[in-house]
Amino acid sequence: MMVAEKRELEDVAAKDETDPAANNPDSVHLKRKITLFNGVAIIVGTIVGSGIFVSPAGVYQATHSAGGSLLVWLGSGVFSMLGALCYAELGTTITRSGGDYAYILEAFGPLPAFLRLWCALLVIRPTTQAIVALTFAQYAAKPFFTTCSPPENAVRLLAAACLCLLTAVNCLSVRWAMRVQSVFTTGKLVALVAIIIAGLIHLFSGHTEYLEKPFEGKYDATSITLAFYSGLFAFGGWNYLNFVTDELQNPYKNLPRAIWIAMPIVTLVYVLANLAYLAVVSPDEMLSSPAVAVTFGNKLFGPLAWTVPVFVALSTFGGVNGILFTSGRLFLAGAKEQQLPAFFSFIHYQRSTPVPSLLFTCGMSLVMLMSADIFALINYFSFILWATVGACVLGMLIMRRTRPELPRPIRLPLWLPVLFLCACTLLVIVPAYNQPIDSAIGVLITLTGVPVYYICIVGQSKFPFLEKWTDKLTRLIQTWLEVLSPDEYPQPTH
Repeated sequence: MMVAEKRELEDVAAKDETDPAANNPDSVHLKRKITLFNGVAIIVGTIVGSGIFVSPAGVYQATHSAGGSLLVWLGSGVFSMLGALCYAELGTTITRSGGDYAYILEAFGPLPAFLRLWCALLVIRPTTQAIVALTFAQYAAKPFFTTCSPPENAVRLLAAACLCLLTAVNCLSVRWAMRVQSVFTTGKLVALVAIIIAGLIHLFSGHTEYLEKPFEGKYDATSITLAFYSGLFAFGGWNYLNFVTDELQNPYKNLPRAIWIAMPIVTLVYVLANLAYLAVVSPDEMLSSPAVAVTFGNKLFGPLAWTVPVFVALSTFGGVNGILFTSGRLFLAGAKEQQLPAFFSFIHYQRSTPVPSLLFTCGMSLVMLMSADIFALINYFSFILWATVGACVLGMLIMRRTRPELPRPIRLPLWLPVLFLCACTLLVIVPAYNQPIDSAIGVLITLTGVPVYYICIVGQSKFPFLEKWTDKLTRLIQTWLEVLSPDEYPQPTH
């Protein structure tokens, strides 16, 4: 790093430390309470959800090869690491919260950023939270229904209880939310280590019958692409720490450090867990089992097999917490840019938590729990998610030329973001080609945000009744939830 750039960073850090809002305990603002360990827990906890326990079969189904599957898992981890490094440069250049939304806003302007926010608000975040909560409920209830599947309504009610409980925790305290994240992330890693150790003992005991011809299988372009798509889906969440950089202690150092610690851990655990599965579970069982980890436990853990669905439930519980925590900060960032109603940016005057945003994202997730086909909604947006990631990396390259004055503690070699951008383009093209109807529906839903943007944001002054209604709702929310706008000072009570 050049000396001038170091001095510029020191000036930025000094400015942040001397900011009166940051140092005045009476001001209302998000406080930097997320430690390096918490940051690692957010990344690991959101990546490691139900996927590694429930369905690693997607990669194997595409390749029909044990060795090929392991290479795909390793490649997916390396690819996600490249993406996380690109986001490390973005996150240390643009240090405010909001992740993808903040980067697209800086690089491409308000309309593209609003469309990203619109998709997240309407479909992506609520459906993701609902699906992970449903997975938690399914496996939490499983030990009580050993001979049949848990009733659907009971699963939905348990998922709703999970969402409401974690929303309450996130509203009450950032530290409590981070403790939940850290504890459950540690728990899921312990469970995966137990699976890895049991599988490796089984393998080194001479049970190599399922791995005798590891590289026989399908290696055509379509099979490899679909295998990587399944693998990368399981690594989703590597960019979630970028949504909360406003609350990360020393983000210039801790953001890249958290990435460097978390991504190798997840990649190593994923590769070794899949090696354990492939050593114990037969190819036919791998393709037919709805939950590979449960099949693994039934074959190897005997009377302790019931612990596997319990650990899946604990893993997904922590995943719901991480998604809720970051979702609230995303909507808060949108409100700060005046692209959402102002009350989304309001913070509890004592607890420093974005209560309105958290309650909204919980409410939308509860609505999604009642959807007849919630998984279809995620399919509509699978390629849009990668298009957004690609747009962020493209924006990073553009801002290197258009915004050279921005501090860049991390500046990657040009070939690395270009390579990652090319891979993102492929990941956009493949699902659009294989599922053109789903992709078209996703684009149409996204474009519904265009008239909303021009009517409710650009043309808000032309519709005074909207502003009047929003003001009334804002005052009501302030009174009920005891929240204030960021950096506002509470009035004395005497």
